[in-house]
Amino acid sequence: MAYLEITLQVDPANRVAATGVYEKYKQPFLDTVPGALSKELLVRDEDVQVLHGFRTVADAEAYLASELFTRDVVGGLSPLLKAAPDVRVYDTV
Repeated sequence: MAYLEITLQVDPANRVAATGVYEKYKQPFLDTVPGALSKELLVRDEDVQVLHGFRTVADAEAYLASELFTRDVVGGLSPLLKAAPDVRVYDTV
């Protein structure tokens, strides 16, 4: 199993809109992305994280290059971000 963790710097005033982007694309992610297993939104005072579960690291990396991610998700979130997202891919052992 692999995880894709994306940490987003979003002002509290924009968090409802960012949550809307997450909710809009969660089910399409789970239904259409090869190897997708889970997607969770983690919120804390300092940032927002989206944790994606995949079967493999290759699946996670392919998602990062997909239109769903680059066009839809990034396009929806970009106006809400204070800084570039921190994107990390992890493999389980």
